[in-house]
Amino acid sequence: MTAHETQATSPRSRKAGDTRATLIRAAEQLFAAKGVDGASLNEIKRAAGQRNAMALQYHFGDRAGLLRAVLDKHLPAVDAQREALLQQYEDEGAADLRALAAALVLPAAAKLADPDGGRAFLQVVAELLNRPEPLVEVVVTKGSSIHPWRRLVEPLLAPESSAVFHTRFTAMRFCHAELAARAAARPRRDDRLFTSRLVDLVTALLAAPVSERTARLLHERDRKGRTGRQAPTH
Repeated sequence: MTAHETQATSPRSRKAGDTRATLIRAAEQLFAAKGVDGASLNEIKRAAGQRNAMALQYHFGDRAGLLRAVLDKHLPAVDAQREALLQQYEDEGAADLRALAAALVLPAAAKLADPDGGRAFLQVVAELLNRPEPLVEVVVTKGSSIHPWRRLVEPLLAPESSAVFHTRFTAMRFCHAELAARAAARPRRDDRLFTSRLVDLVTALLAAPVSERTARLLHERDRKGRTGRQAPTH
């Protein structure tokens, strides 16, 4: 065993890892219950049973670092499952909007059955995405599986849906809002029916056409923007 391995498995190192994990568990529960900005760091330290006032700062630096640790605990599993579904979709080679909706929903929905903070994680992600100014970059990082998902969905949408109305992001917000509501309620024996219906609804949202009225209003807005004056409404 190398010196590095000895250090990594030393009681002191294990204790530090336990402290870090305990703080993350306390944070995800309080972030879910009170909001990412509503739970104080002192509350989190108390819930984790930490008397050391600097424990949280030592492990995470600040609130943003703690939030990152909560997300990093769960997102790799979500991304891995979504990447597998997207690879399967590409291998099959057929355009299938419901399959892509399932690739968005199912990996996140699997967290409903994760006893180690999965349900709290879903509530935290929904809050971040459904704020008036969403913190998208916190959830969708550089290596996120959402990037290839967006790429594969785009050709199946009406041009205005992605370029103007951001339908893919709307689908993400809706998906996570529904999952968060389910996660906040009492656990059910079986989430399969709920999840399948959520896939149906996300598929319908992605496929929703741009109506003639909406297209006309968009045209009027764009014309007003080009001319710098109010477009006629008749």
